[in-house]
Amino acid sequence: MADPTKRSDENGREPTSSDDANLTARLKSLDARIDKASAQRSKMTESATRSKSDSSALGQAFRLSAEFVSGVIAGGIVGWLVDRLFGISPWGLIVCVILGFCAGMLNLLRAAGMLKGARYDEKQ
Repeated sequence: MADPTKRSDENGREPTSSDDANLTARLKSLDARIDKASAQRSKMTESATRSKSDSSALGQAFRLSAEFVSGVIAGGIVGWLVDRLFGISPWGLIVCVILGFCAGMLNLLRAAGMLKGARYDEKQ
């Protein structure tokens, strides 16, 4: 049987030291090209990811602040209308602004994904 530790090329001849040196040089060249390509790729993906995540975070911040502010404003408007209709000035406004604040916080938590939606069904 043949010795598995001995190497030979496709023609059956033993490799020489010049073949080993040539292979080593080619491997070093390939390694350098791979390093260069991966560095360029990481620079391109890093800049694209950073700008995408920054705009995504800014959009989420505006959405969350709008959820909260709209709840408080809606509560204030309803409270003002209750005060005008029933003549119980400042109590309607105070109570409805507090309720609007609570509704705004609830919407904010739902939009952030920290609470389940009102009609969340657990499917098993």
